[in-house]
Amino acid sequence: MSAGTGRLIAADRVVDQVLEASRSDGCVVIVEEVSQAELRFANNTVTTNGTRRDRDVTVIALRQTDGGTAVGTASSSGATDVIDLVRRAEANAATAQPAEDAAPLVTAGRSDLGGDFTDPPVMTSLAGLGNVLTGLGGAFARANAVGTRLAGYAEHHVSTVYLGSSTGLRLRYVEPTGKLEAVARADGGARSAWAATGAEDLATVHVEELTERLDRRLSWGERKADLQAGRYEVVLPPDAVADLIFPLGEATSGREAEEGRSVFSAPGGATRVGESLSSHRFSLRSDPFAEGLECTPFLVTGASGQDVSVFDNGLPLERTEWISDGRLARLQYHRAGAARSGVEPAALANNLILELPGATSTLEDLVGRIERGLLLTCLWYIRDVDPATLLLTGLTRDGVYLVEQGEIVASVNNFRFNESPVDLLSKTIEAGRAERALSREWNEWLNRTAMPPLRVAEFNMSSVSPAT
Repeated sequence: MSAGTGRLIAADRVVDQVLEASRSDGCVVIVEEVSQAELRFANNTVTTNGTRRDRDVTVIALRQTDGGTAVGTASSSGATDVIDLVRRAEANAATAQPAEDAAPLVTAGRSDLGGDFTDPPVMTSLAGLGNVLTGLGGAFARANAVGTRLAGYAEHHVSTVYLGSSTGLRLRYVEPTGKLEAVARADGGARSAWAATGAEDLATVHVEELTERLDRRLSWGERKADLQAGRYEVVLPPDAVADLIFPLGEATSGREAEEGRSVFSAPGGATRVGESLSSHRFSLRSDPFAEGLECTPFLVTGASGQDVSVFDNGLPLERTEWISDGRLARLQYHRAGAARSGVEPAALANNLILELPGATSTLEDLVGRIERGLLLTCLWYIRDVDPATLLLTGLTRDGVYLVEQGEIVASVNNFRFNESPVDLLSKTIEAGRAERALSREWNEWLNRTAMPPLRVAEFNMSSVSPAT
């Protein structure tokens, strides 16, 4: 096979070789190829750039037992000894207990969406960062002229996944992902601002627009004011909304809700599905076919979890409303769990969209309607406090601004906040038009989000933070 050669054979051939070598009662193989180009910059100059290519192979072997179906998995990176990998997965299955998520392997999927299964993986290169590099050159010159310093990171990576199984499943999909993040500092770091954007193709990213946003936020910080902790009316830009809504999407576990361990639990093992979460008609959904946010339209997982199952690999993913008309519409279940609970299976796709249908206001519109409050441009270091209420804690960073009579009048000190995104939806005064957003805290896990700016009452700034 390919052991010891250091040379990668074609991904589709790896799938075929695994299935040919398998002696198990069922087998799934996942090959993921990732090609990445990245650059870092600091002090108005590019510091590093480079490319890399990675391959991960996962084999899932099934074994029929008197008590059900046992599962064994094995993974490797780079050039793979196929026989060794298959035998390790089978050995793990031989000692495993029957799986509680067992279900028949998927037999059909969206094979029409990812090109021919034998097509090679798609590669990126530093040329994919060319537009960013060109734009940064002009941005560095402008920053030097006014005494500000830019630092940040840009990357473009392309994931090509190949999924095959002993049921004849052969699926391939290409998912390109890019981002640009930047921090601008002035007055020796006394003023700072963060801005970012995500895109499948960085040729569509306009560096000048991003740095203009940074410059505008730095100018707001020329005057400073100190505020005490307390509850404030706030406006959250789409990026900051993504910081808070990502944990809400992750919390839509059907099993956790039924076991009383979730904000979506109800007494007696019931869930809050159908319950109103907001007086606004919010929609929270994942949709692999959402324009500009397209992502892998079938399930790919190398390990089972509470609501995701290796038996479901290849299961088609469709538009799924988690919140609809402001009500909790459904929760995540793998097929086995859904059958036990008498519901339809549902899984998150690799995007998340929060929208208030019909909303057209901009961030500036929402700020203009605040008598006295705060604009929170960036949140970070967000952690769970209480799963039962989905209470989160975190810090503000790189730009908190005082708003009076609809005008931004000063930057203020940082805060620690304590808020639940479920409460956030119920306390929303007004939502604007949804647009592509990039969470600062979570973009490594979820790049594809669309969020509206939100105007929220009684946002809990629990303490002043000494961070600068």
